[in-house]
Amino acid sequence: MSSRTTTLAAFAVVSALVSGLAGLAAQAESDNDLKIIANARTMHSEGRETFRFDTFGDEVFWGNTLRLHEAIAGEANGGVGPGVSPLTALAVGLKVDVEALPQAVLDALAAGEVDLEDPATTLALLQLNSVVGVKGLFNDSGQIESVGITCALCHSTVDDSFIPGIGRRLDGWANRDLNVGVIISLAPDLSAIAGLLGVDQDTVRVVLNTWGPGKFDATLLLDGKAFAPDGTSGAVLIPPAYGLAGVNLHTWTGWGSVTHWNAFVGVLEMGGQGILYEPRLNNAAKFPIAAANNFGNVRSDPDLVTPKLAALQFYQLAIPAPKPPAGSFNRRAARRGQALFNGKADCARCHVPPIYTEPGWNVHMPEEIGIDGFQAQRGPEDGYRTSPLKGLWAHAKGGFFHDGRFATLEDVVDHYDSTFGLGLSGIEKRYLVEFLKSI
Repeated sequence: MSSRTTTLAAFAVVSALVSGLAGLAAQAESDNDLKIIANARTMHSEGRETFRFDTFGDEVFWGNTLRLHEAIAGEANGGVGPGVSPLTALAVGLKVDVEALPQAVLDALAAGEVDLEDPATTLALLQLNSVVGVKGLFNDSGQIESVGITCALCHSTVDDSFIPGIGRRLDGWANRDLNVGVIISLAPDLSAIAGLLGVDQDTVRVVLNTWGPGKFDATLLLDGKAFAPDGTSGAVLIPPAYGLAGVNLHTWTGWGSVTHWNAFVGVLEMGGQGILYEPRLNNAAKFPIAAANNFGNVRSDPDLVTPKLAALQFYQLAIPAPKPPAGSFNRRAARRGQALFNGKADCARCHVPPIYTEPGWNVHMPEEIGIDGFQAQRGPEDGYRTSPLKGLWAHAKGGFFHDGRFATLEDVVDHYDSTFGLGLSGIEKRYLVEFLKSI
């Protein structure tokens, strides 16, 4: 065999070997990709289940301690007081998942054959697991024994496709109709909360009733500051939980990431059974109640929160910000507003497209944005997060900024125009608002 023939044969063998190895590598990559895809599907499914239905064992707090289920049931159903009818529940912002209702129930509702003034109907809705974010626990006789809440209570609403308050779930949307304070105030026994605050239960109810729809004071049981210096409530607006992929901090005052806040809320705010390590709460000057009660190092056994955090975070980061409805803004004006946003108005310096907040540590001091520091100083960083702007139109109810101080986007633009001396004309402001509505 000639040397040329030998070389060609060797080349053919090497080529075949390389080709085979490449095929094996491609197959290995394909198998790995399939595992990643399967894991993503599992995480999404488990995270959605947790977000919608997992109480983390918080029925021990809401049911056993506060006895909220007794107020829901009413005296006629083994509880106390008049009970909570579906009409009352809808009035305080609770929502019903239409897809959890059997067709017979839907037909009866449509025909006006369901008594919406009877608390027994509310219990029936809870048994169907249809009340968004609220989970009733019933014994074999059908009597409610306890109640718990889930993430969806505050961070989901419905599309009102059946009637107002009853429709398909919109996970991640802030429930700006939900009057959390009024709901908690219905509980027969608020002594646990009163004890932490060092006041009587009547005072607790007064404070709770100042919150108003769409607001919650997550810091009250950490620092005891129920009111701002001007006498307004210390509660802040419930933020949306959508459009958070790529966003560093999850809360108004920069406590931490999505999964940090899930652990924080799951243990301290919802009253779930879990583990939370947050040493910043040991600062007795800033968080006297938290420091006195060792809230910075809570350890429950069993831990019903930590095993759910990974999938819960995955699901939340997968929730996209909703697109604005067709016809809800002027497209031509929005294009001009976009040029202003990125140029003269300089909004994009902090609200960096396409995440519309700052990549990295997105916190500013109050004086940088021209507002007071009361709420900022209740957080660990003394500042305010640069809020992401995607889906801004979907959480306009209740106003803008952490406390709703600006009723409209026009008010927000006026504030920044004045604070930074932007010199925007009236028409430029209108263009900018149309762009904000379009994001």
